[in-house]
Amino acid sequence: MEFQTVEWMGDCVKIIDQRRLPDEEVYLELRTPEDVYRAIKDMAIRGAPAIGVVAGYGVALASKKGEKEVREAISLLKRSRPTAYNLFYALDRMEKALNQKGISSLIDEAIAIHNEDREKCQKMGEYGAQLLPDNATCMTICNAGALATGGIGTALAVFYMAKEMGKKIRVFVPETRPFLQGSRLTAWELMKNGIETILIADNARAIVLEREGVDAVFVGADRIVGNGDTANKIGTLSLAIASNFFGVPFYVVAPITTFDPAIASGNGIPIEERASEEVTHIGGKRIAPVNIKVKNPVFDVTPAHLISGIITEKGILHPPYTVSIRKIL
Repeated sequence: MEFQTVEWMGDCVKIIDQRRLPDEEVYLELRTPEDVYRAIKDMAIRGAPAIGVVAGYGVALASKKGEKEVREAISLLKRSRPTAYNLFYALDRMEKALNQKGISSLIDEAIAIHNEDREKCQKMGEYGAQLLPDNATCMTICNAGALATGGIGTALAVFYMAKEMGKKIRVFVPETRPFLQGSRLTAWELMKNGIETILIADNARAIVLEREGVDAVFVGADRIVGNGDTANKIGTLSLAIASNFFGVPFYVVAPITTFDPAIASGNGIPIEERASEEVTHIGGKRIAPVNIKVKNPVFDVTPAHLISGIITEKGILHPPYTVSIRKIL
């Protein structure tokens, strides 16, 4: 990678400020759990695996003060965002380490979470890349790359590993309104790492799937439940529907830490809603009438029957997902 998304510095965790991309490559030093909370809440850091990694480091920072501060940090960070399951996995793991191994283990535990995520990204990329022909055209949504993880990404790892295998890859990138993670982040990241990238408006996805010979769609995930229903960035559901309509394979790429088997179906996934200004403004400029009513859900749920396969670090899961998920977990 030509940049570092998350880095443990010993006395702070250093992150790239994703709100400033693609215009500026600015790094923030987070020195307290409160700094980490704000960075997650305000989307300076985003992407389910990356949120989990940074939250682990937030607890590690609290461990320098005492057990009371650690437990307060865990409680605080659990309130930062509701949908990404990796956040809760990491915080539960840090709490378990505290209870079983003591406060002195927490920095090593956070580093282990980060290192494991790097390894998982590599493996997912290898599994996914094997699905592609030597000359492949793909599509994704939002950002599921190095900016969203502790490693080279989930969905975008497929493209990076395909390139490593000598395959020629081009990727169509929808802008991903309203926060524009596609145009601001994925397009920047793919170009920076030498992948042929074509930016499209969100409304152009269907015609591209119909006419551009797309071999497969790869998306990330924020939470996958027991039956395979998957929560991901808003617009993923409509992309899955269009992919199925045109016969294009639709793959979800996510580590085991994204799976939440305690929830039976997508109906039980909490869906975050964010500020209306994300819809009514672009770059600080108003594009909608004053006082317009706004609904801004930032995730939707793709039902399992629209998913061709779920690519994990342990292999590719196939339907029926109630069976394959239970087996792999």
